[in-house]
Amino acid sequence: MSELSLERGLAALRAEIDAPVAAFFSSCVRCGLCAQSCPFYLETGDPRYTPILKLEPLRRVWEAEFTLWGRIKRWLGLGQEVSDTMLAEWEPLLYDSCTMCGRCSMVCPVGNDLAYMIRKTREGMVQSGHAPEGLVAASVRAIQTGSPMGLQWKTLAVQIQHVERSTGLTVPVDRAGAEYLVMLSSMEIINFPEYLEAITRIFDHAGVRWTLSTQCFEATNAGIQIGSKDIAAELVERVVAAASALGVSRVISPECGHAFTAIRWEGPNLIGRPYPFRVFHIIEVLDELRRDGRLHTEGKEADRLSMHDPCNLARKSGVIGEQRALMGLVAENFVDLDEHGRFQWCCGAGGGVSSNERAEPLKLAAFKRKKAQIEAVEPERMVTMCATCRTQLEEGLEEFNMDIPVVGLTEMIAEHLVERPAVEPEAGTESGQPA
Repeated sequence: MSELSLERGLAALRAEIDAPVAAFFSSCVRCGLCAQSCPFYLETGDPRYTPILKLEPLRRVWEAEFTLWGRIKRWLGLGQEVSDTMLAEWEPLLYDSCTMCGRCSMVCPVGNDLAYMIRKTREGMVQSGHAPEGLVAASVRAIQTGSPMGLQWKTLAVQIQHVERSTGLTVPVDRAGAEYLVMLSSMEIINFPEYLEAITRIFDHAGVRWTLSTQCFEATNAGIQIGSKDIAAELVERVVAAASALGVSRVISPECGHAFTAIRWEGPNLIGRPYPFRVFHIIEVLDELRRDGRLHTEGKEADRLSMHDPCNLARKSGVIGEQRALMGLVAENFVDLDEHGRFQWCCGAGGGVSSNERAEPLKLAAFKRKKAQIEAVEPERMVTMCATCRTQLEEGLEEFNMDIPVVGLTEMIAEHLVERPAVEPEAGTESGQPA
């Protein structure tokens, strides 16, 4: 890498050091509890995967340029410089062995948000040219085509045709004045096409006014994953432009925890202004329909079911009770994993790890923590509400010869829908009309 690239990386690291970062580094007591919350460390025993150690490039810049002691050390020639070689060495630690799941942040006894700092450190890695090829390629495709997997509208249009033939319903496209703009992730379009069919059936059943947009259908934000605010902001702007053009009041993030975090929490800060609409995860919308009595279901699954809570949805966004209330509609034999909700263990694939081929062995090693959770409750099927988590669960369970199917919660709800009950005419009226 050129000196110019290193300088850009160092400049980015300096720019990311704000008051919270300074406070976090100053207050770290090096207790090691963050390591005990990281599946990558616990399942490998490798001390390099200790979360606080992954932040060493950012810590060195902070110490050298923002502390008196660091300046004295530099003046005496004792400071530890951040070099291009160091950044190359730290790249796998920041991208391969961290999903930014936030469990380490939750258990820190002094409240340090390590996932927040990982996100900031990745900004410097991108600017220095040290990011995994898979994430770089996904980011380029996202900018060029709108999708990290390179999908274009014609691919989704074919799936829409299949859904319409299968259901006899119309999938609304570019419908101005709809209440909801539904976003999708490329992974759902390719791996789980049943999700769109489930949405179509549920919203028709509940009388929801919704639409897709040909201008922007992709919810995944590759900029957040790789650590580039510029890329992330551009992708958010595309969603805002599409929602504004159609005049919707709500935007629905799909069964993808990372996409929800990107558009719901980081988005307004990235573009520097509030949205003219509200953002909801699909599970929040479905639970609202349940509370309003607009979901009519029949029958319950008899299998022993358990659930994996996506980190971005449960731990970072507090969406925990909603999915369990929905499970109550369709499952009679549901059991939670021992550690669930805010305390659940990451599946090991988030934060861009799933797009990083180099991280594949490490991703499967981290999955052993989730495997142990699942083995403890012996479910016949697993349920989740994130396409990335679902893919990782399927791959991990297959890797360890565990014959446990994985299903999405949205499609499970759709499978149990029944016709809405007819309204009985009141006494003294005909066909419900006043006498």
